[in-house]
Amino acid sequence: MDSQNALDAFAALSQSTRLDVFRLLIKAGETGMSAGEVGDTLGVRQNTMSANLSILARSGLIRSERQGRSIRYFADMDGVRGLLAKLRTQIGRASCRERV
Repeated sequence: MDSQNALDAFAALSQSTRLDVFRLLIKAGETGMSAGEVGDTLGVRQNTMSANLSILARSGLIRSERQGRSIRYFADMDGVRGLLAKLRTQIGRASCRERV
């Protein structure tokens, strides 16, 4: 994950509803959830939920999959791993500079 993608992911998570959605989808695991299920669970209106899901998807933190007539959302664990790897790299560089 490059720096801009990492910034996009952090920006997506900096809003409380999107952070709640991300946490919920992490907990849902491989089952995922529909937009309606996410919205109902969090008490968020459909149009607001749609916008938040779109931002999280563009950031690479969630993915969607069409299942018949509905779309299910999942945490994108590859995106999460990429973000964590970027953090480890940046933290490692910073701690090396501090030791010098």
